[in-house]
Amino acid sequence: MKVCVLGANAFSGQDFVDLLLDDPSYEVIGVSRSPERSSLFLKYKTRADLSRYRYRQLDANRDMPAILGLLDAERPEAIVNFAAQSEVAPSWEHPEQWYETNCVALAKLVNHLRKQDYLRRYLHVSTNEVYGTCAGTVKEDAPLNPSTPYAASKAAADVLLETYRRQFGFPLLTVRSTNVYGARQQLFKIIPRSVIFAKLGKKIELHGGGVAVKSYIHIRDISMGEKAILESGRLGEIYHLSPDAGVEVREVVRMICDRLGRSFEEAVTIVGERPGQDKAYVIDSNKARTELGWRPVVTLERGLGEVVDWVNTYWDEIQKQPLAYEHKA
Repeated sequence: MKVCVLGANAFSGQDFVDLLLDDPSYEVIGVSRSPERSSLFLKYKTRADLSRYRYRQLDANRDMPAILGLLDAERPEAIVNFAAQSEVAPSWEHPEQWYETNCVALAKLVNHLRKQDYLRRYLHVSTNEVYGTCAGTVKEDAPLNPSTPYAASKAAADVLLETYRRQFGFPLLTVRSTNVYGARQQLFKIIPRSVIFAKLGKKIELHGGGVAVKSYIHIRDISMGEKAILESGRLGEIYHLSPDAGVEVREVVRMICDRLGRSFEEAVTIVGERPGQDKAYVIDSNKARTELGWRPVVTLERGLGEVVDWVNTYWDEIQKQPLAYEHKA
């Protein structure tokens, strides 16, 4: 099967590409707006054979005609779309840019694709944040109630795609997962940042004291779920991917400090909570577990150990990288 992965340089996108390349039946085309990076951030770059993978640097906001031309020339049977502006806090400052990428560019893409005859399956990577502040266990049919501009733009994208599915039979599949982590994640994210700051002896900021409960799930578990949805999911369905339990952010940081021999109390500092922080809730992944036979297998302890090992292996290169979020319009 020929698959085009949009957002192939993203943390989740690159791991999904790597997983597909484990299967010799897949030919993969990757598209992202940034130049292809090193194995520090791209796991598939550690492979000796990349003959079944091709990469194109194209921006969904600026190069959509070229992206559409590429898709029409390659005629992939499936498209998996990770491409999005995905950070929460900066979306309050430039909300229009989140809508340009997550909604306007997407509208151009789907309106073109619905007229083509080659596409059989389109996997849209959504987010659990479209549910906003809610309580209890959340199933796939829960109402959308976003709490931030980022979440609102993703909810709008979900509604748009569902409209095309109903009106034109667009071959839509949607996945929403919880807090993904793992080696090669953006360095400003809480888990890699905590490892790096602990090694540097810098204070780790805990927003709101780190009492927010997050459902952390390893990137490879997510990729395995996405592959199962792409291959066997029912068209038109939404699938949740989530772990068995949540954990407070402060406890995750404590586990990291213990691994690195740092005192948790000395390593952290408490700062104010971020606006729009959703309360703890659990998204139910029973549908993916029962229909697709998926379940997470990487424990948090093992996953955190992999992140520490990755940071140690690439430490010289990591120290040359920016550690704060850098916004790109």
